[in-house]
Amino acid sequence: MIKLTSKDVPESDEPSQGAGMRNVTALGLVSFFTDFSTEMILGILPLFIVGTLGASRVILGAIEGSAELTSYAFRMVSGSLSDKVGKRKIFVVAGYAASTVTKPFFAASSSWLDAFVVRMGDRVGKGLRTAPRDALIADSVPEKSAGKAFGIHRTIDQMGAILGPVAAFALLQIMDIRGIFLMSLIPGIIAVLILIFVVKEVAIKKRRVNATFLSNIRGLLKENRPFVLLLVISGIFSLGAFNFSFVLLRASDLGVQKEMIPLVYAVINVAHTAIGIPSGVLADKIGKEKMLIMGYAVFAVSSLLMVLLSGNFIYAYVLAAVFGLYVGISETVQRAVVPRFVSSELRGTAFGLFNLVIGVCFFASNVVFGFLWDNFSLATAVSYSMTATAIAGAGMSLFVRKYRMQAVN
Repeated sequence: MIKLTSKDVPESDEPSQGAGMRNVTALGLVSFFTDFSTEMILGILPLFIVGTLGASRVILGAIEGSAELTSYAFRMVSGSLSDKVGKRKIFVVAGYAASTVTKPFFAASSSWLDAFVVRMGDRVGKGLRTAPRDALIADSVPEKSAGKAFGIHRTIDQMGAILGPVAAFALLQIMDIRGIFLMSLIPGIIAVLILIFVVKEVAIKKRRVNATFLSNIRGLLKENRPFVLLLVISGIFSLGAFNFSFVLLRASDLGVQKEMIPLVYAVINVAHTAIGIPSGVLADKIGKEKMLIMGYAVFAVSSLLMVLLSGNFIYAYVLAAVFGLYVGISETVQRAVVPRFVSSELRGTAFGLFNLVIGVCFFASNVVFGFLWDNFSLATAVSYSMTATAIAGAGMSLFVRKYRMQAVN
């Protein structure tokens, strides 16, 4: 694979930034309504699973980890297939539609196993859409604007993630949790309609006819050392990164009432939204890898706050705000790093493989974190997360020094 700096790429080969940003904005609106639907549920789901359905923290961690692992596994398959056929949108539509019709079935759950099945179905939909969607965003704009594009998409996305928990809080005053699960269908349908009628396909270079799923992956792993190292470092960090569900459980421990938990989740999403565009723009200026290191540092702070804050329910909102800043930086910037090292015809595969590695490690982390908290202490679980974060931060610092100027197109 030929390595080029951005100045070596002919300007005519780059997509039009104006048209591309319109596509990014349309995809952001799709994510806005989908996240409105999803976050109506996720802000109350952990307590529903643990409180109403009787699951332990270990089971909650296993459900969340398994669901995300399923999502990440499907991302690799759908991403590679989108590279092979030279089309992204069909996979994006299928994924959003699958999630929309699945989530309302939480209302029929009578055990944590039922909830697990529904959660898995929702994440299959997310897995189908995410890698092709991220590749479509990357294909829509020049690489130099990737951070900004992902930041805009993430910010619009997270506006829905803010309003979803707020809507859940309001609806809890007039209906029970199961009714909210059913109401989630409405914004999901709006998202699918926008996707079908507004989002445009972007022409990409089609992979050679005899290219296969495995040959695409082998090509990435053999010919692209920076991408492989990025996979390893991101995987190490994900081995220590825990899910927002544990922040919500900690909020309950700090004295936040059950009906107020969706507002704690909303704070996470407000912070996530607020940092999205600024972190993307700053990443384009100072380097996306450096911005990721900042994200690791914020996660470390939020991990420490899990242990250090106690005795006042207000601390739950402080913890949620810091955790939200970490998620906003991480979710925006880690996706924007990939296009820098992978050419357009392999980006679907690269996003899929990247997400699979993160998903496997994230699954392990959530199970281990829940186990350590249940069987030892929260401090032990946090120490585990901090160790993985420190190793990943050191690795990314070395990566920045070695590959500071390298990029492909």
